[in-house]
Amino acid sequence: MKKQKKKTSFYQIFSMIISVVIGAVFGVILSEFLIEQINLCELIVMFVSVVFAIYIHIIIHEAGHLVFGLLTGYKFCSFRIMNFTWIKEKDKIKFKKLSIAGTAGQCLLSPPDMKDGKFPVAIYNLGGIFMNIIVSLVFLLFYLLFREVSYISVIMSTFTAIGFITVITNGIPLSMNGVNNDGYNTISIMRNKNSRYAFWLQLKINQLQSDGMRLKDISEKWFEYPSYEDMNNNMVATIGVFCCNRMMDNHDFENADKTMTELLESDAAIIGLHRQLLICDMIYCKLISGNTDDAVELMDKKQKKFMKSMKTFPSVMRTEYAYALICEKDTEKAEKIKTAFEKRISTYPYSGEAESEQELMEIVGNYALNKA
Repeated sequence: MKKQKKKTSFYQIFSMIISVVIGAVFGVILSEFLIEQINLCELIVMFVSVVFAIYIHIIIHEAGHLVFGLLTGYKFCSFRIMNFTWIKEKDKIKFKKLSIAGTAGQCLLSPPDMKDGKFPVAIYNLGGIFMNIIVSLVFLLFYLLFREVSYISVIMSTFTAIGFITVITNGIPLSMNGVNNDGYNTISIMRNKNSRYAFWLQLKINQLQSDGMRLKDISEKWFEYPSYEDMNNNMVATIGVFCCNRMMDNHDFENADKTMTELLESDAAIIGLHRQLLICDMIYCKLISGNTDDAVELMDKKQKKFMKSMKTFPSVMRTEYAYALICEKDTEKAEKIKTAFEKRISTYPYSGEAESEQELMEIVGNYALNKA
């Protein structure tokens, strides 16, 4: 399989410059305390404040998407901070746990119906930035009011600095390794009708999955495979990923394997998370079709590291189970994975996806039994 191309783009160079600027700004804001010979206790307070400020601004940012989304006609689906998730199932909001490597939080809403190919985009996507600005200005006000009170001034200045850094990193349009920030997404969606439709479609599919539907039960017209040319946009490329996921749910493993291979060998702008999960599905497909050599080749150090970081994700656990049982012939290890899988699946937020993964686990067990 062709390795993903590494490109040094304008946005990568620009992002490095922005990182330097952010560091400089943060340094200037805190320099006052250093110049005034900040004591050890204040220094400890400052560093502790940085940690808390990062988490607080993550919550504020996702809350901004929620508030401004609801104000523009969106409906609540799920809200996640780290692995704490609140998800709407039918008419009830339930608390679940879901951890996704590389993401600190996420707010997913169901969009209003499209009219003439359009729906509110900018305010929802930039809502997190708006909220960070508002709250950061409040922290700045408190800093100015309590500037002479050492500990409070340290805390307030730190929270203000982290807030504006969050605004900069999310607001200035940047794309790194296929992952776009809010500013980049907003411009892309507003300018590109294919990207706009793909964004709307992703949110609608997520809504149906939140309600317990499986991908194979969702209308096929929503899974029209995009052209590779259109998939140079990561929003559109995600629809290609959904098409592969639907093939897996339909147990069409031969076509799924073929399509995933072609997709990963193309120049489609697939984000890193989706790319590694597709490889995970490819390993599964090859294992149950008897191509263990190909599965071993795909299970390289990078893939193992990724799967370890996503060790509680059902599709990863399912593939780990298949690999242990079919490739490694380690039934004891496979049983431990299966036990952990069954425990995880009982609390998984998306019941339809959980049902699908249980079926895929059963297929592995039946395959191994027939080979015995």
